[in-house]
Amino acid sequence: MKTTVVGYPRIGAHRELKFAVQKYFKHEIDATTLDETARELRRVNWQSLTEAGLDQIPSGDFSYFDTTLDTANLLNIVPQRYRDLNLAPLDEYFAQARGYQGPKGDVTALSMKKWFNTNYHYLVPEFEDTTDIKLVGTKLFDEFKEAKAQGYQTRPTIVGPYTLLKLAAFNGTKTAADYVPELVTAYTDVLSQLAELGADWVQLDEPALVKDQSVADLALFQALYTPLLAAKKLLKVLLQTYFGDLRDSYEAIVNQAFDGIGLDFVEGAQTDKLVKTNGFPADKVLFAGVINGKNIWRANYDEKLALIKSLPVKDDQLILTTSCSLLHVPYTVANEPKLAQHYKRYLAFAAEKLTELTDLKAIATATNQAELQANQQLFATPRYQENEAITKQVAALKPSDFNREPDRATRLKIQADEFNLPVLPTTTIGSFPQTREVRQNRAKFKRGEITREQYDAFNKHEIKQWIEFQEKIGLDVLVHGEFERNDMVEYFGEKLDGFIFTQNAWVQSYGTRCVKPPIIWGDVARTQPITVAESVYAQSLTDKPVKGMLTGPVTILNWSFTREDLSPQESTYQIALAIQAEVLDLERHGIKIIQIDEAALRENLPLRKTDWYPRYLDWAIPAFRLVHSKVQPTTQIHTHMCYSEFGDIIEAIDAMDADVISFEASRADLTLLDTLQEDHFQTHVGPGVYDIHSPRVPSEEEVATTIHKILAKLPLDNVWINPDCGLKTRGTTETVASLENVVAATKQVRGELVHEGR
Repeated sequence: MKTTVVGYPRIGAHRELKFAVQKYFKHEIDATTLDETARELRRVNWQSLTEAGLDQIPSGDFSYFDTTLDTANLLNIVPQRYRDLNLAPLDEYFAQARGYQGPKGDVTALSMKKWFNTNYHYLVPEFEDTTDIKLVGTKLFDEFKEAKAQGYQTRPTIVGPYTLLKLAAFNGTKTAADYVPELVTAYTDVLSQLAELGADWVQLDEPALVKDQSVADLALFQALYTPLLAAKKLLKVLLQTYFGDLRDSYEAIVNQAFDGIGLDFVEGAQTDKLVKTNGFPADKVLFAGVINGKNIWRANYDEKLALIKSLPVKDDQLILTTSCSLLHVPYTVANEPKLAQHYKRYLAFAAEKLTELTDLKAIATATNQAELQANQQLFATPRYQENEAITKQVAALKPSDFNREPDRATRLKIQADEFNLPVLPTTTIGSFPQTREVRQNRAKFKRGEITREQYDAFNKHEIKQWIEFQEKIGLDVLVHGEFERNDMVEYFGEKLDGFIFTQNAWVQSYGTRCVKPPIIWGDVARTQPITVAESVYAQSLTDKPVKGMLTGPVTILNWSFTREDLSPQESTYQIALAIQAEVLDLERHGIKIIQIDEAALRENLPLRKTDWYPRYLDWAIPAFRLVHSKVQPTTQIHTHMCYSEFGDIIEAIDAMDADVISFEASRADLTLLDTLQEDHFQTHVGPGVYDIHSPRVPSEEEVATTIHKILAKLPLDNVWINPDCGLKTRGTTETVASLENVVAATKQVRGELVHEGR
């Protein structure tokens, strides 16, 4: 029996990579200095994994931005528009991730989507008819050699060809099947070069296999892997899956010539049954994902050992591993000196999960029983005290509590008279730039260096400035800017009972963007107003409506580390009741437009369609409806969703019964509009007219063109104009210029509509 992990966090225990890459973007350091930081982070990771006692350690899981983008660039899958910029290789790579606007051209970034059912975002590879797939990159090999020079024999890791094709966009006449021969050749070259360098194993990540597989999908998989595995020679190939099970393909996969198969025993609902019912080949190694790679609770050793002992494999066939990459959890509990020991002893971040793996191996092989006894004592007593009032409130919910009256069409007519907004009303998603001064103000307050009065006075000054700016450029519905908020979920969690918080438990969301998810420790309840003071102050500064800005219950759940002792449905309903109280409080204080963001609604959608409604949407959609079901018809409810694939759940989104929804559209080429049109979507919509995850400023002409594309698909009276997402990560200069162009373009289109008599 051995141990390993699927992958390890790469941003740095103190976000060293984030800060180095951002300095590179600002031209404060050069590529050489950035590379030195990256090398040190890789060295520390390899050393940490080795010192923890793991038997195998991965390489290739490091990335400056995204490993899917790394794989595409390794294989020459770079759209021509980026090649035409004639940038240095690293800058061409970042242009794909962030877009480019400078002396060599102006291009938008690749589309960005959620990585399966996580809050991590990947860059969508684009295949053109002229794409010449071949091995051109050296990153995978350079990092293997780098590790070897330091004395570490690693297992190189790369996104597999099947998942690469399933995640890709095809911008021509060719389909995925047309690229199979070239991909087989390119991946064969990858395996050959790794074998020449002395690699023993290579890990090909194929999470796309845990989604519903059609006959055509399995044929595509076989077309890729039958010739590829025939050419692997002595190199051992691990097929690594995660986030689910292989119920459609288990038999076909175990009969292929893989040397190892990685299965998820945490999220894979049928993994255990598949292995025990069908058996596992004696000539392969089972990489058993028994430690949860996405949550932060200590594992129950009795439960894990029972699973391990029941597996139909010999000890020398078994490698214990994580259910997925540890990219999705923070580095170490050791970075939390202010967190009480009572809490810490229940938590396992990435470093602690390494210990759990080696503990389980030692216990299972009868070399150490002390850790088992300590773990049993931990789980023998209750972790928290139940809040009986909130659990009774959830239990007492009735069907009528989830329905708002009157119907949406009637409400929208009432609201049109209430607000008297122009056609194509303009707004933003909520946040404005979190400048250095804003962050310093918050940090000083947390350190006790300034008083609450001083802290609030600074934020009021920022709110006033940005309200004046919004009025000056002519936005129709304003926002207060959220200067008092760190993260949209963490901020709400801090105001609610039932959460605990960390100082340094950062997790990568995309590129240099990191989040610090709160931990849902117990029952959730609202005991004080959360956003009322800032919203009321902002509204006092203007006659235009100011949106109240809230985070929805499903997003708070999905962007937190959730309990494992309570169903997601019950936990979400607790949060929904808390946010409902805030909504009604805002309404009582005169806030007439309230945005309840559900940015992460799509994120935890089960990967198999048969599970969508019974395991998720049947309670997630009602949870949102519960939040706004009691407001007056004159109160307009907005929601927002970002960077995900919404087309397949449009009916469920409409059933949320919001009045207006804004969503990311710019990186998706507005393809969602076709679905909205075909499904006769009733909610009024604000498709994002420019990409806020890129530093480039859209021109007035560009935005006007986008608006016309929207109006070609959607009814004029149903359309709002807004950016893709909040602006907290953007700089002030680019934000001002972008919004000025958005408003100017909207006014231009309004004038054209008047001229056309519309």
